Amino acid sequence: MGASGSEFETTATTTYGSIQITGADVGDLQVGQQVSVSKCYIRVQRPTLFGPGEPYSTARALGDAVEMRGYDGSSGSWLTCIAEVDGTDPVTFRWKLDLAKPWAAAKVPVTYDWQTLSGGIELRFQRREWRSGEMATFAARDQLVSTIDRIEGKVVTLQNAANRTTTGAVVRHTDRAAAQKAIDLALKRKCNVFFPAGHYRVPGGLRVANASAIRLEGANAATTVLDISDGEGACFALQRGTEVTLRNFGMVGHTGLAEAALAFTTCSGYGFWPNDLKGCKAVTMSGTERVLVENVHARRMASECFYAQGPAREGRAEPAQYQKALTYLRCSVTDCAANAFNNNDRGENTNILYCRVDGAGWHAAEMPARFLRVQGCYFRNTGPVTVGDMSHRYEDLNELGCGQAFVCDNVFEGIGRCGGIAVNHGSSQVVISGNLFVNYNGPAITVSSQTVRPALPWYKPDAPVDWGSYPSRSVLVSGNLIDLTYSGDGAASRVGISVDASEVTVADNQVYVRGQPDPRVTGIRLREPALHLTVHDNLVRNCGTGLLTERAASRVTQMIDGTTFLEASLPLEWRYSHQYQGWNVVWISGNQVTGTSVIEAYDPATLRFRLTSPREMKVGDGFEVYPPGSANWDLHDNTITGCLRPVVLDNYGSSTNRFSRNTISRGQATGIERAMSVAGGYEVADNLIAGFDEAGCTALWLLPDRLGRPLPNLYRGNRFTGCIMAVGESRPGLWRAALSDGNTFTDCGGVPPAP
Repeated sequence: MGASGSEFETTATTTYGSIQITGADVGDLQVGQQVSVSKCYIRVQRPTLFGPGEPYSTARALGDAVEMRGYDGSSGSWLTCIAEVDGTDPVTFRWKLDLAKPWAAAKVPVTYDWQTLSGGIELRFQRREWRSGEMATFAARDQLVSTIDRIEGKVVTLQNAANRTTTGAVVRHTDRAAAQKAIDLALKRKCNVFFPAGHYRVPGGLRVANASAIRLEGANAATTVLDISDGEGACFALQRGTEVTLRNFGMVGHTGLAEAALAFTTCSGYGFWPNDLKGCKAVTMSGTERVLVENVHARRMASECFYAQGPAREGRAEPAQYQKALTYLRCSVTDCAANAFNNNDRGENTNILYCRVDGAGWHAAEMPARFLRVQGCYFRNTGPVTVGDMSHRYEDLNELGCGQAFVCDNVFEGIGRCGGIAVNHGSSQVVISGNLFVNYNGPAITVSSQTVRPALPWYKPDAPVDWGSYPSRSVLVSGNLIDLTYSGDGAASRVGISVDASEVTVADNQVYVRGQPDPRVTGIRLREPALHLTVHDNLVRNCGTGLLTERAASRVTQMIDGTTFLEASLPLEWRYSHQYQGWNVVWISGNQVTGTSVIEAYDPATLRFRLTSPREMKVGDGFEVYPPGSANWDLHDNTITGCLRPVVLDNYGSSTNRFSRNTISRGQATGIERAMSVAGGYEVADNLIAGFDEAGCTALWLLPDRLGRPLPNLYRGNRFTGCIMAVGESRPGLWRAALSDGNTFTDCGGVPPAP
């Protein structure tokens, strides 16, 4: 088909309006081949106008809303311009020509005449009603892509003329047209395509559409390279079809971590990630039913490296075609600016197996997909493996859900960015097991119930809510070894296992720091309003805080009336959940309680909370919530040793919260004030608290509840040994108000009388 597979390049002289170029060396150039010639063809690509609302849904052709002139390539061969209205009275704008740098200027008055940016580039805004957040974007390029018609000595005749006279233009092979021709013929004849060893430049990428079955295979991944560094798109874009196999390719783009585009918030309050304005990907998939990507190794991709987005099941309703199986096997992602893997849909059976990610600017994997498996992989210098991130409240998710996943037997090494494993936004039925975290300087495992709020500029309080998210739930975290030792620069505050979602089991894990305890490390953190937590048989060593429990806090963001409001932080629950009926509200100002209320109802369609009785509220008022009855936290048979704050129970708790059969020992830690602090409702039974024999240390420290009331907790069958002060109180009478049965004190001081 005329593909060269050649890395050859040369320089040439071009003349305005001429189809002939004079090269320093024609090398292996041949008639009929496609080439790219830099510096000689000024053009503008993808002029786009984004509306003031959510950017990705408001994009349209720029038209003559903003005009551009003056680009001649002297300030760069590939510039991407963003000009955003950042004021309306008078109209002003901010702009940049480099996506990786901050804004070059802001609050520039719009004159409705030609205005110079830099490098000779000028913009002119049309006279119209401009709104804050409206944004014009375009790419300016100087590269000509054409086909060779004739070669005479050093003179090469092309099919298209240059529009700029220049010397030192770079001429390279471009094999996109030839490779596309081969793929199209193979699809027609139901054949496969073999790429011999070579370097294939494919700016714009290759399209595989409606394949009944095709295999695209390179000779090997080391010497069969698809190069998209001169353009946008994906090396392979799979569109619909039944079965595609991609095997044995190296792929290279144009943007690594150091050149990554900076995300920003638009002037109308929306997040915007501009990487796709100058984007490139390794592989994209849209609705192909079965895909295998094997031994494909990508680097320096500006956008999501491996990206899938397409139709999916909605409850029991199935589209005619959708992803049923997608497997990445023995692939790698290196030095890429955005996500390594992303299923930006609810595609099914995505498998990331025995892959390696070394440098990804966003997520190692972002997966609202269903029935995900991430197994046997290695991750470093990357954001999290994120299960969920479904930022919609689709009604059908209440039936089938999303984010069901196994994340098992992977290695996370603490080099560079440390994102760990994150479960959030709508996930359910997730298993996290057998993972190793080595010298980790970030959160290792996070199971979050936090939810996305609809963006206020377009949220209509009286309309059902679609955009946003549901909280995650139903997760098993077991058998993970989490080493949070880190002694380098930039040590972060970090947590081994953090949970604020409901229906979670945390079992048989080890969380530790080698050597001296690190005050920046928390072993296990549990947070309300989670319900039904079981935490057992974990070993936590040498952390700043061993086991920590916390309350759920939020604030009022909008008042509807004296009883009805919107808020900032609580999980926006599912339709079939408790919906906060009867939950208690404790109003907080600073750290002081200012009153209490009870929630009568929460509406999952409008996100409104309604109280049983009116209260004077204002935007910004803070509050905490806890359930009316059983929270069902069972924390048992854990070993916590060598920590500076071994156990801190600082949540509201409930009558069904238990802390039992745990071993808490001082180990080699020094300077401990309290082995165990209790400020919430728990039954504390059959625990062993040992070795807290330093002056000023208290083994069991009692506090009142959040409302200042003594807690009627039951302390039964606990053993205190070798403790200088067995029980202490933040104020007199707390031990007397509790219930005590069968506790024993050996070699202890400060033994209280029985309550």
